[in-house]
Amino acid sequence: MFDLVWLIPLCPLIGSVINGLFGKKIKNETVIGGIAAGSVLCSFFVACGILMQLLSLPGEERHFEKTIFTWIQSGQFKADIGFLIDPLSCVMLMVVTGVGFLIHLYSIGYMHGEEGFYRYFCYLNLFTFSMLCLVSGNNLLLMFVGWEGVGLCSYLLIGYYFHKKSAGDAGKKAFVMNRVGDFGFLLGLFTMFWYLGGQHNVWTINFRELASHAELMPVGGVTTIICLCFFLGATGKSAQIPLYTWLPDAMEGPTPVSALIHAATMVTAGVYMIGRMNFMFIKSPTALLVVACVGAATALFAATIGTAQNDIKRVLAYSTVSQLGYMFLAMGVGAFGAGIFHLMTHAFFKACLFLGSGSVIHAMHHALHHEHSDADPQDMRNMGGLKAKMPITFATFLIATLAIAGVPGLAGFFSKDEILWQAFSNPHHGEMNIILWGFGACAAFLTAFYMFRLVFMTFFGETRLSEKAFHHLHESPWVITLPLVVLACLSIVGGYVGIPKVIGETLGGIPNMWEHYLEPVFAYSTEYMKHAGAHGEAHSVAMEWGLMGVSVIIAFAGIGLAAALYIVKPTIPAAFTNAFPALHRAVYNKWYMDEIYDFAFVNPCKALGNFLWKGFDVVVVDGCVNGVAAVVKGFSGMLRYVQTGLVHNYAFSMTLGVVVIVAAYLFS
Repeated sequence: MFDLVWLIPLCPLIGSVINGLFGKKIKNETVIGGIAAGSVLCSFFVACGILMQLLSLPGEERHFEKTIFTWIQSGQFKADIGFLIDPLSCVMLMVVTGVGFLIHLYSIGYMHGEEGFYRYFCYLNLFTFSMLCLVSGNNLLLMFVGWEGVGLCSYLLIGYYFHKKSAGDAGKKAFVMNRVGDFGFLLGLFTMFWYLGGQHNVWTINFRELASHAELMPVGGVTTIICLCFFLGATGKSAQIPLYTWLPDAMEGPTPVSALIHAATMVTAGVYMIGRMNFMFIKSPTALLVVACVGAATALFAATIGTAQNDIKRVLAYSTVSQLGYMFLAMGVGAFGAGIFHLMTHAFFKACLFLGSGSVIHAMHHALHHEHSDADPQDMRNMGGLKAKMPITFATFLIATLAIAGVPGLAGFFSKDEILWQAFSNPHHGEMNIILWGFGACAAFLTAFYMFRLVFMTFFGETRLSEKAFHHLHESPWVITLPLVVLACLSIVGGYVGIPKVIGETLGGIPNMWEHYLEPVFAYSTEYMKHAGAHGEAHSVAMEWGLMGVSVIIAFAGIGLAAALYIVKPTIPAAFTNAFPALHRAVYNKWYMDEIYDFAFVNPCKALGNFLWKGFDVVVVDGCVNGVAAVVKGFSGMLRYVQTGLVHNYAFSMTLGVVVIVAAYLFS
């Protein structure tokens, strides 16, 4: 099966080409959707076969490279179109194709009747192809091709409703902010290439070759510069401070697009890249600290914003930014496996949440349409009581919410608790550990609060719809609910592959399969830390159990607070808002970060552009060009009287010339 790895990205590309070229003529939505979803399903089956073959091998042999052809060759440098199979790439392939297929299937029902149906699936397949190239490429250059591909596709899909100005603006915002991050990625790539080649005559960008030459990279110094440049790329693609503001605006695209971007593809690229480059990040304590601090700050900052949003998709968007912060926190404390673990579990419950919100919006839209109402179908203040009308959507949404809140037994609990424990106990950051853990714990509390605020406002209490609109509410069709059920099941069982060691020993020695599975990928980082003697402060098993108990208490405290404010005493939120209007406005307006960015960057750039246009281009450039033209025109206007074509004018000129010559001769 390893030799067929090239089929995984090829199948979605074929689907994209077929729908892009012939979809408008095919017209049949079932055929178009079937081609798109079927191509991703084929990729998923191939990925499953490769994973089974990989698992049959001993740990030290779980790697394979398939070179398709040599792409670039110059002197000692060579870049291939080739694919890398190892435990990390297999995880990403399974997530992208598995969750991606469910989103494609869901889209067939959700996008029914939309203009440009074929165009949507063409873009969706192209998005999947780009992400698969990103996670399976065996070198940094091929990764960057996929990196740019998902950036392009995000622009196309976020701006899918291009007739809406807000959608077009959101697409451009995502594109521009990602270009800032991509500039950092390229700087990191060029600096690394320059250092290894110039200093050590190692001209390679292949991941396995780079890992084998990791000893050539110094501790700190140029390694820190390279890692920080790569991390700048990650902050753009994975929406971390300061390049996070594009992701909430990405809600302008269709809801399945939001699920694909937030759960299975684009925003996980930065986390994957750091995991893949772990052998370099582990040698820069400064870079690790920056990654950890940015991740912790983003997790808490985005969680505060989520507490005051009323758009159901926007709450989930800030939730994604916050959860990505957890992943970067894990990467920054050297817990690379825990970060990838949370990436996988997050893909399950976040895809379920976004698709569940799409099911709600779909039902609300039809209900409000029957009443000819202009109410916003995404505003939670227009909902309430939906669990009676949408039992499957409610049940699956509740399971996913419990998972993201960190309730024991569900997927999110295992991965989030592992990150919090590693943040507290890691050997890298000393006294900063308690601060990093504190930020993560506060973000966990807020996550449980605002996610259950969403559930209670949407599904519980009295409906805020009219009787007529509420009557027309109904559960979504099976093509929408089936992916929800599958994702809800994964949100329950997905975490059991990574049962923490302390729980496994209590249950009779159950191993942490996830840790052992990814061990070959992070082997260099593990060995480096052993040789560096970084063991950190010893912590007892009782301490780990205690912190686990604290995280559970935090989760239930957040849920309890949401229940108290939105079920038991629903008048309290309004009273709090009235008592602290300035604070509420600040949080509701996202701490005015968009306005600050507009003031500091966007408006000055616009002003500079207007000056270069109206000042330099129109006045200077056009002035010079038009001035030269005016001089030539004026001079030629005078000269044209010399060549009139009239004989008597020429005779007069000749006579006048003779007179002038004779006069000059006589009086000189």
